[in-house]
Amino acid sequence: MYGNNPRSTAQIGGHPLHPMLIPFPIVSFVGALVTDVMFLTTSEGGWATASNWLLGIGLVTAALAAAAGLTDYMGDERVRQIGKATQHMIANVVVVTIEAINLAVRLLDDAEGVPQLGLWLSIAAVLILLYSGWLGGELVYRHRVGVQETRDEFSGYDDGHSEGGGTIPRGAALHDKLSGDRR
Repeated sequence: MYGNNPRSTAQIGGHPLHPMLIPFPIVSFVGALVTDVMFLTTSEGGWATASNWLLGIGLVTAALAAAAGLTDYMGDERVRQIGKATQHMIANVVVVTIEAINLAVRLLDDAEGVPQLGLWLSIAAVLILLYSGWLGGELVYRHRVGVQETRDEFSGYDDGHSEGGGTIPRGAALHDKLSGDRR
């Protein structure tokens, strides 16, 4: 189904799970940084509570995303051969470790609110997430991990060949049509 591209082995109906799951921990961890800043700006305790909840939700959803990502990583030898895949995985493990420590520091701290260390841990985690996201983009857009090359029974993906495309020009036919229109 994937031709020469490394495939995603954790999928439903031909759709890779990892990219569907990663927005949840990302938005949770970025949201925790935002609510940390809001607490430090306003001193309202609700922001600190929101940070704790966001960290907890982020850790749970990161575990789900990690399971799908690890399944993809272990499921196709070609994925493991891409150095950026290993870097992506390590960066994500570091983020989850930082955020677990971040939540523990907050829960074990007797003071109400967000400790200064919590803010710095949130900042570090978000910066590493940016790097990890960049690597994830490299895996999909440069190394084409999980990208289909051929039509399949689930998505109706059309690779530019005439079958299944109806009268809609695709691929080289679309390029020829657009080039012809300019003349």
